[in-house]
Amino acid sequence: MPSHLLVGVGNRDRGDDGVGPAVVARAAGRLMGRVPPVHVVECADPADLVELWDGAELAVVVDAVRSADGGAPGSVTVLRTGPGEPPLPGRPWGVTGPGGSHALGLAEAVALARVLGRLPGHLVVVGVGASGFRPGAALSPAVAAAVESAAETACRLLGVEEAEGTGDTQVAGAGHEDDTPPPSRP
Repeated sequence: MPSHLLVGVGNRDRGDDGVGPAVVARAAGRLMGRVPPVHVVECADPADLVELWDGAELAVVVDAVRSADGGAPGSVTVLRTGPGEPPLPGRPWGVTGPGGSHALGLAEAVALARVLGRLPGHLVVVGVGASGFRPGAALSPAVAAAVESAAETACRLLGVEEAEGTGDTQVAGAGHEDDTPPPSRP
């Protein structure tokens, strides 16, 4: 497991829930050649995080946050959690409820990893305020406009201020590895 991990949580085919994968796809090119290398991953189910970040020194996780609880659509929120830090609040980071795409929310995945002793050394969550999670929908205009800002924030948290050279960055979906970033949504 690489010591640094960037994870985009969400489903690209459920409206604003796809912001996590969209952000990590945008950030992937900036992370090429990074030392230490950053493993870039898309993850549809927060339950998979417990395995993905186990052993990592730093994990930055990008996920949609329901706007009613986490700010206006397109707003970007950064929250630190992990060993020795407070847990994520259940709202807005918990189970998404009816119409959401996660049975286990990010807050529950963090709590489970904490109990199992499998949290990364440092965990930073980048939340993007979201409002629509309809199957088959694209990102809303406000959330699509926030992708660049959230990618810059994630890169900064990983110690990358701007694009740095070229090199090998692993880009993968949970359980699937590929050498290229996932394609952007139309």
